[in-house]
Amino acid sequence: MPFIAALAVASAALIVSFIAVWLVQLRSRNAGMIDPVWAAALGTVALFAAAAGSGDLVNRLFVAACGGIWGWRLGVHLWRRNAGRDEDYRYRAMRIRWGATAPRRMLALFVLQAAIAAALSLAFFIPAYQAARPTVTGATASLAIWLASVAGEAAADRQLRRFVAKPERSGQVCDDGWWRYSRHPNYFFECLHWCAYAAWSAGRPWGWVTLLPPLLMGWLLLRVSGIPLLEAHLQDSRAGYRDYQRRTSALIPWPPRRPPAPSTRDPTEPRS
Repeated sequence: MPFIAALAVASAALIVSFIAVWLVQLRSRNAGMIDPVWAAALGTVALFAAAAGSGDLVNRLFVAACGGIWGWRLGVHLWRRNAGRDEDYRYRAMRIRWGATAPRRMLALFVLQAAIAAALSLAFFIPAYQAARPTVTGATASLAIWLASVAGEAAADRQLRRFVAKPERSGQVCDDGWWRYSRHPNYFFECLHWCAYAAWSAGRPWGWVTLLPPLLMGWLLLRVSGIPLLEAHLQDSRAGYRDYQRRTSALIPWPPRRPPAPSTRDPTEPRS
């Protein structure tokens, strides 16, 4: 299938699927179920890109395996986290703020998410249509990035799930495992995942396009719908979160900052 036709089919399928989820949430009033569908849909698009692509078989197998496993693992995780629970606070806040216009605005939001997913899927379509394979070094680096990202995101998700499952930790800040070094390690590994396709496609026709998905994802998480919204909520719902912000890197895992040493000067002593 020609590249443009395959991308158009995938984009249309994403829009139709997300509109279907929007119709379901009109009855359930739980718009948060779009999150697992978003991840699984992208995993499915990776499989479609690999099947429709005319590139080298190795390239298409890479896209199918890496994109499919990533998307469906994340989709299943988000489904288990959200199913049977109240609507995610972000969507609930939007619903309250929008009032009577919430249904059509939520539809616009879902269609926007479909468009973002289509843009991210370029990371799958470009390598699936490249005739030449990467070098051994490039392939090794790409697989290492992908393995690190998926394993790291799965570990961070598991650490947070175990933390919130303990009743005595309710309302506290998770700083176990990866969360000690990053306030959002799952977001970091999410961005890192998209870099694997850029590394795989580097140095070949249109390979530069695969830089756009990790840049787009990083911008969304850092500036738009990820960290800003989540941290505004956590500051009000988690005791000690502001201290956690001061000592812990926002995204890239990094050793915690040490608190400033207490002053030894006598407060009654006059300044010289």
